[in-house]
This record gives sequence, C-alpha cells and structure tokens, in this order.
Amino acid sequence: MSIGHFVDGKPFTGSSERYGDVYDPATGAVADRVELASAGDVDLVVAAADRAARRWRDASLAKRTAVLFAFRELVHARRDRLAEVITAEHGKVLADAAGEVQRGLEVIEYACGIPSALRGGFSENVSTEVDSYSLRQPLGVVAVISPFNFPAMVPLWFIPVAVACGNAVVLKPSEKDPSAALLLAEWFAEAGLPDGVFNVVQGNKEAVDALLDHPTVRAVSFVGSTPVARYVHQRATAAGKRVQALGGAKNHMVVLPDADLDLAADAAVNAGFGSAGERCMAVSVLVAVEPVADALVARIADRIAGLRTGDGRRGCDMGPLVTGAHRDRVAGYVEAGEQAGATLVVDGRQVVADGAADGFWLGPTLFDRVTPDMSVYTDEIFGPVLSVVRAASYDEAVALVNANPYGNGTAIFTNDGGAARRFQHEVEVGMIGINVPIPVPMAYYSFGGWKASLFGDLHAHGEDGVRFFTRGKVVTSRWLDPRHGGVNLGFPTQS
Repeated sequence: MSIGHFVDGKPFTGSSERYGDVYDPATGAVADRVELASAGDVDLVVAAADRAARRWRDASLAKRTAVLFAFRELVHARRDRLAEVITAEHGKVLADAAGEVQRGLEVIEYACGIPSALRGGFSENVSTEVDSYSLRQPLGVVAVISPFNFPAMVPLWFIPVAVACGNAVVLKPSEKDPSAALLLAEWFAEAGLPDGVFNVVQGNKEAVDALLDHPTVRAVSFVGSTPVARYVHQRATAAGKRVQALGGAKNHMVVLPDADLDLAADAAVNAGFGSAGERCMAVSVLVAVEPVADALVARIADRIAGLRTGDGRRGCDMGPLVTGAHRDRVAGYVEAGEQAGATLVVDGRQVVADGAADGFWLGPTLFDRVTPDMSVYTDEIFGPVLSVVRAASYDEAVALVNANPYGNGTAIFTNDGGAARRFQHEVEVGMIGINVPIPVPMAYYSFGGWKASLFGDLHAHGEDGVRFFTRGKVVTSRWLDPRHGGVNLGFPTQS
C-alpha cells in the first residue's frame, strides 16, 4: 500500500506508477511511499473539481457555513490525531504540531463568518431611478501548493476561505509529509462538503507544472522558497492565472539597549529554534544594538544548554529536521559560517539527541559576530541556526533590515514606545512584532510579506483572502416606471 490521492469525495489511485519515500525523521527510516501524480492524473482531478465548482458556487451561504462549522468541530475534536500525523512525518514536537493545528482552526473559524465577508455595497439613485451595487463571486477551480513545514496550517490558510467563497480546491501538499492533507479531505467530506469541492493530488514538480498550466485552474496559492515562489508566479501568471506566491525569509529581531534582556533571550530561543527553525517566520538573525551583545549572547547560550533535542513524541523541546538531505544542507551552513570567521558559540552538530541514532538530528546552533557578507546571513537556511549581528545604533540596525532582499517578518525588543513606533513606521517588512518575536497575524488579518517574500498582490486569509478567491462585479440597474419611456439619443448624465 502507498499514500494516494483524494478525488471526488473518495481515495484515488493514479496512473503514473511513480512513488516517493516518506520518512520518519526521528528514526531516519522510510515509513511509507507516496504516489506522484502524472499530468494526466492532474487532468482527472481538475475535471472533478470543475464539475463540483459549477454546483458549489450556487450553494447558499447558509449551506457553506453549515459545512464549515461541522468541519471545525471535527478538526477540533481530532486535533491530537492530526498533530500525531504531523509529528510522525515532519518531525516537529507534538506541542508544536498542536499549535499548528490551532492556528489552522482559527482560519476555519474566520471562514465560518463568510456571509459578513461577502457582503457587497448598494447605492440608490446614482442617477435618476438608477441603482448600482457590487457583489463578489467565486473564481471556479483554485489550486493550493503547500510546503513541508506546515502540512496542516498552510493548507488551512487558504482552503476554508476558498471553499467558503464558493470555489472548488485542488491541494498539492508536499510529498515529504502528505498524510495530513488526506485527513483534512476525509473530514471535509464527513462534514458534508459535496464530492469534488476539495481534492488532494500528491506529487512533485510534474504535478505542480500541470496545475500551473491547466486552463481550468483560475488561481494558485503557494508557500515555499523564494526561487520556487518566483517560478510559480511567473509560470502561472503567464498562463493567465491569479497568483499569491509566498516566498522565503530572513527575519531579523532587533534588540535595543533598553530592552529586557531575559525576555529578549527567551524570545530569540523560542523563535529561532521552535520547529527546528523550519518555518518562514523563524528568527534567524538577531541584531544586538550595543552595548548589549555580550550579555545577550551569554543568556541565549545558557538557554540553549537546557534544551533537549530528540524524538518529538518523547516530550523533547526540538525535533529532527525533515530529511537527511536537508539536515546535511543546514550542517553545511554551520561549517561555512565557521570558515567565514563567525564565532561558533553553540555547535548543533555535536548534539546528543534523545532518539534513534539514524534520526535527522541537528541541535540548536548559535553564531556571534556574523557579518552581512557571510552565507549564514545572506541565505535562508531553514534550520536551527541563529546568527547574532552587532550594530552600533538603532539607525544601523534598521538599515540592515531594510537592505535585506526579504521582507517577511521582523521584531523589535525595547521598552521605548517612541522607538517602537518609529520602527514600525520605517522598517520595510510586511509583518512587525513589538516585543513579539513571531508576529503571525490572527486569521481576521492577512499574512504576507514584502519584497522577495511575496509574489502577487494579496496576502493569505483575512480580507485579502476573500478578495483573492473572488471576483468583483458591479451592477447598474434601472427598472423603468411604466409612466416613463420614449427615445433619447443624448449622452447619459447623472441628472
């Protein structure tokens, strides 16, 4: 048996006969195989979604919200099961997986309020006996391409809003951890979502390209690295699609001299090493505004010493990386940082993990005296590596953040309200935290960055999500009074 697809309300086996390995990162063993769809398989999935979209768009808002409320209850009741599946395939600790499910639930709850979000406007008598009103309608079939690091939360950023707006969805999850998507599909069906409105197609680049090129797919939502986000945006827009492609990040946390250094050290450890650093909102650069760097580095190192790295099912603080190849890639950056002259304060390659010897282990790693020309600073490492850069002033710290090509998230730690307000005004980043290290917005706001962290105009969930998954339409109407009539060839006026 292998992990397959979910199409038209039921499990589906494709025709490609290609498979990928799915690992247990805590043991290094192959746990299962996942089917990799062909372009022909994608055609069948999109056709099923198209048939469903034509019916679902006419479903009442009451029907849509009833399904979403039922889905919310199922996810909430089975959240532990979903977290276990995430940990087994991704490796993150159970507490982190449970937090991921909770953030996904918040978007489902937001989508339950879709009747309010889809309300249009109405203007009476814009001209004599002429009314004008606006409305929003679904696009049809939309695709979601999600990454390995959040196999439940990222799909849930998009799918509940897309479905609530009346679209049918094709999800292509990461082939590294494909099972969470199938649970969501099964639970949506159990909640009463009609067959074909939500489908899962497993696969790799062949499936992705087929979705990007498919003429029936009207929009694409993507989360992943910046090079792939740029590729998705260029290819899909060339095919006439609406695209929101969320890319990579190099998130800076600025610590001013007046900050509570214990609070800042706690935040840096939590945001730098949670989920083994495999999240686009992780803090990977700490900018210490002197003279606090020495004290801050010492506090962070002390906290790292108390962390336990190991199997996420054993109550550890940090789990393995998702694959052996990714672990080796991140370890290569540690070596490169050392060779470039950065001070290696804590070397995660030496970690003794509470888990199987062949697990994909790399412990929390701390560099000091990193400079902007080093690869540990310039590249998105996507692992548990925190780099400390020393700045002489607030202005130098902000200039460093703004010079970076990424603009996903940033944070400032300070007790100076004026400095915080100035920071949020001046910094060129999409999501800002003030004494909050990971400023992920609540579901009724929208998630997304600036610069090379986003390709497209609209962010995920919130008002932007509703706008992305709908098209605006404006109607101008006149219902003539039977007492009036006659021919008038003059140019229409507002009189």
